[in-house]
Amino acid sequence: MEPVEINAGSWYLRALRADDRVDDRPALADLGEHRGDHVEQLAARWAAGTLYSWAVCEPTTGELLAEVTLDPLTRSLSLRARAGHEQAGQAGAQAVARFADAMLG
Repeated sequence: MEPVEINAGSWYLRALRADDRVDDRPALADLGEHRGDHVEQLAARWAAGTLYSWAVCEPTTGELLAEVTLDPLTRSLSLRARAGHEQAGQAGAQAVARFADAMLG
C-alpha cells in the first residue's frame, strides 16, 4: 500500500520525509530519534505492509509535531509528540485509529 495522507481537522498527517523539499529529521531528533535512516526504514516498512507511519503536521508549514505508527496486523498504535504538541499527537492518533477501522476492517 502506498502511504495515505489523512486530514485530521486542525492537523495534517502525511508520510515522513527527508528530501530536498521537506526534512523531518530535525523534528524527529526532538523526539529522540537519531537514526539517520529512520525515514527510509519506515518507507520500506510501508511498502512491505508491516508498519504504517505518519507525521502529524501543522498544516500551513508542514512542520512535524508528532509521529504516529500503526502495526496493521495487531492494530496497535504508537505515538511520540514533540514537547507542547501532545494535543496534535492525540488528534493524529485518533485519526489513524479511524483509518485502521475503515481500511483494515
